[in-house]
Amino acid sequence: MLENLKLEKVLFLDIETVPCESNFEDLDPTFQKLWEEKTQWQRKDEFTPTEFYKLKAGVMAEFAKIICISVGYLFSENKEDHFRIKSFYGKEEKQILLDFNSLLNSQFQTDSHLLCAHNGKEFDFPFIARRILINGLKLPKLLDISGKKPWEVNHLDTMELWRFGDYKNYTSIKLLAALFGIPTPKDDIDGSQVARVYWEENDLERIKKYCQKDTLTVAQLLLKYKGKKLIKEENIEFV
Repeated sequence: MLENLKLEKVLFLDIETVPCESNFEDLDPTFQKLWEEKTQWQRKDEFTPTEFYKLKAGVMAEFAKIICISVGYLFSENKEDHFRIKSFYGKEEKQILLDFNSLLNSQFQTDSHLLCAHNGKEFDFPFIARRILINGLKLPKLLDISGKKPWEVNHLDTMELWRFGDYKNYTSIKLLAALFGIPTPKDDIDGSQVARVYWEENDLERIKKYCQKDTLTVAQLLLKYKGKKLIKEENIEFV
């Protein structure tokens, strides 16, 4: 599969998400009750609903929102790989999704195009699709997978590819970057800090840069899987 993969047809992406409200107590009472019901088996007797909300709400599409989608694509110039990155980010989730949908519907809508993310099949792709529907928008072609057979879904997942059929395995993108010698910033935030940076520091620019870093790392990782050289720093463009 990777041997015949046309890299210029792949849209790489990463998303950042935060709880819809900064605290459990700020949720509408109906959603407080629904949160308690949804998480009771996960919480068991170890966490209160409030404690568990801080830990997990940001990764559940019913109780979280997207604040950044960073996308990028590869192209060749002077026989070298170049990478162009763009981010849709802000406090208005619906506008982020409208802009993202517009990109997919205008430039990434054929059967030869693919979406690629790390753990994308379990997180990024379904999360985006759910939030698109919650916001009353129509799914773009690449996310409308209802009724499709697995081999008809144009989604690539760098974590799934690394599993080689071992479905018990989970490997973080941070570990794979280290294994393959992919350079990443050492002084950045990590996923566990995004909600705090958003709600307490209101620093969307910092979150955007972190999201872009992971999008670039996904592309670099797929290049390594194909036995190709990493993208040079001077060949990375931000738009």
